[in-house]
Amino acid sequence: MINELLFKLRSVIKPLLKPLIAAGLLISLTLGHPSESLAAGSGGRMGGGGFSSPRMAPTRTYQPAPSGGYGYGYGYGGGGYGLPFVLPLFFGGGGSLFTVLVFFAIAGFLIRTIRSSGVVGDGYTMDSPTTTVSVAKVQVGLLSSARYLQKELNQIAQTADTSSATGRAELLQESTLALLRHPEYWIYGATDSAQAALNSAEAKFNQWSLAERSKYRAETLSNMNNQLKQASQNALLGAGGELVHIDEDNGEYIIATIIVGVEGRLELPPVRDSQDLQTVVRQLGSIGSDRLLAVEVLWSPQAEGDVLTKDDIIAQYPNLTLV
Repeated sequence: MINELLFKLRSVIKPLLKPLIAAGLLISLTLGHPSESLAAGSGGRMGGGGFSSPRMAPTRTYQPAPSGGYGYGYGYGGGGYGLPFVLPLFFGGGGSLFTVLVFFAIAGFLIRTIRSSGVVGDGYTMDSPTTTVSVAKVQVGLLSSARYLQKELNQIAQTADTSSATGRAELLQESTLALLRHPEYWIYGATDSAQAALNSAEAKFNQWSLAERSKYRAETLSNMNNQLKQASQNALLGAGGELVHIDEDNGEYIIATIIVGVEGRLELPPVRDSQDLQTVVRQLGSIGSDRLLAVEVLWSPQAEGDVLTKDDIIAQYPNLTLV
């Protein structure tokens, strides 16, 4: 009798067990200590560019020889295997409508052949999807004493022209300069780089960007492709209406991440000390607008009063090396 009652009781409770556990977790997260859930909640982001737009690259062209040759000449004075060779066949003795149609069909065929060979103008070719592109990432961790960096990055994000190649290259230079001005605050660093075909480099770039953005509770400042957005800090406020401050004994840090997509090869050495980190930051800052396909600069915390603790660094940035 008792066994039957226990069996019935178990059968009633078992379906409710999972919902009760889920509800308990939700309550614990909601009512938990605010310093654990709200620390390092804000992030900034700026940049732009892309990998999908075809770029033009110089290539060798072949000009027709003065007396005719194997060029793509369309002049009426030379030989060669172009339109001068075709014209006499159809217009030497007067043409008919059928002759004109055949001529245009051949001309269209020649133009399509030239385009498919990659020549699109005077000495330029379209980059193919297999063109080598480098994607690189540099991360710098600084002591919170370097609060100047947050202000400089905020100012760059609010004024940068991220819709043009020149503006994005300037953004990259200004961001690396902001980091290079005070290396005495550097405490962590990391690099990563990879080479990929054009059609797969964007996926790698987006993967790294999303991995960094997912660490923020909110992006409180953003300038992507000249779309400036500044969010309110309401989502980051504690119960008392202010941003949660962490005990200074636990340490406070700032993390800046720069991700670039570059035409050609770009390999970054691993970071072992502060000198290595300075070298790779300078290397990124020297990339010109003619090679820079895309760039993102991300930093956390962005909101004034928000902080990163040592626990945040261990949990969210395990790849960083002490420099």
